[in-house]
Amino acid sequence: MKTPSISTLFFILFVIFSCSSAASADDHDNFLECLSEEFHNYTSISRIVYTPANSSYNSVLRFSIRNLRFATESTPKPQVIITPENESHIPPVIYCAKENHMQIRTRSGGHDYEGLSYVSEVPFVIIDLINLSKVTVDAQQKTAWIEAGATMAYYIIGSRRKAEH
Repeated sequence: MKTPSISTLFFILFVIFSCSSAASADDHDNFLECLSEEFHNYTSISRIVYTPANSSYNSVLRFSIRNLRFATESTPKPQVIITPENESHIPPVIYCAKENHMQIRTRSGGHDYEGLSYVSEVPFVIIDLINLSKVTVDAQQKTAWIEAGATMAYYIIGSRRKAEH
């Protein structure tokens, strides 16, 4: 029985990695196409979608990374970063990610020291909730509504409590 040569093994590995890379690129393109169909408003989508082709992609990606271990060149990067401006932007992202076999990582508040919001071993999308940072305090009802991207909520609630006393 003849054993395969090293060059044959390298060729097989090359074909496997090429196919997975092509599938990944197809998923990425299909994801973006799906988003444009779901949003129906290109102006809206262009303000909230960042891909590696965008000049601001790296700054958006690194903005709230607290653990620099996840800011290296070798760390897997998201294929797309979405920064929704309101809650209605999130369902189309989830739908399109599911349709295109991409994991979703959610980033809010910048306190992910374990890196669960920044990395994945499979193609993934980050939904960065930084724009969903509204804090509404109702002093009479003694309630507060805090959106997921708020990082200064305790400060805002505390300052409103002091103002009422």
